[in-house]
Amino acid sequence: MNRSEKAALQLRAVDVLRTLKETRTYEELAAETGLPAGDLNRYVNGHVLPSEARAREVVGGVGSELLAEELDARIVVDDEGYVDNSRVVFDQSLLSLVPPVAAETLGIEPPDAVLTAATDGITLAAAMARYFGSRCAYAKKSRETAVEEFIEARQRLSSGIEIDYYLPANAIASGESVLVVDDLIRSGETQELLLDIAASAGADVAGVFALIAVGDEGIDRARAHTDAPVGALVTRE
Repeated sequence: MNRSEKAALQLRAVDVLRTLKETRTYEELAAETGLPAGDLNRYVNGHVLPSEARAREVVGGVGSELLAEELDARIVVDDEGYVDNSRVVFDQSLLSLVPPVAAETLGIEPPDAVLTAATDGITLAAAMARYFGSRCAYAKKSRETAVEEFIEARQRLSSGIEIDYYLPANAIASGESVLVVDDLIRSGETQELLLDIAASAGADVAGVFALIAVGDEGIDRARAHTDAPVGALVTRE
């Protein structure tokens, strides 16, 4: 890890700790992270940066678990199984903490592009792209009038309904690496469509990541469709 990468990791760890501190005392945060309250105070207030080892632990270890708990607490599932994650996908400061955790979880290098489906996945994809310094691309269920060439993927749902997704042909180039992301993965149908688009573009899939996985079906379906790592930050039954 070079100096700039180390500094970015340390600063991201501080961002994670600051967000977690919003709903905890230093003593509570110390008990959850295993780090001294005095050190946490200095990190959160910007007096000193955590060591590389501590920063990695915060971002990819205990900090990841606490961030998952924070996200889980904001998710509401009604009696019919519909998921309301608006308190997550509309909070850019919270979403900005997810990319380094996703990178550690999947063990991936920065991709050339982050691909998602409109519309709920866009805020997460934007946060991911900003963190990695990548382009953000999103497929839509309708063709844009001013665009002449598209990559198209079609899926017949279990209900029998067919859906199409369209991505401008110049959004992803052949040979580029693509990270597929979405806010929610349930059946895996959307992720399969996005993976089909990446394959049609001749791109290499770096990984598949979702904020929330409902059950195992979607994760298993995505894993059956790609050799790249697949993961989610929060899992709900």
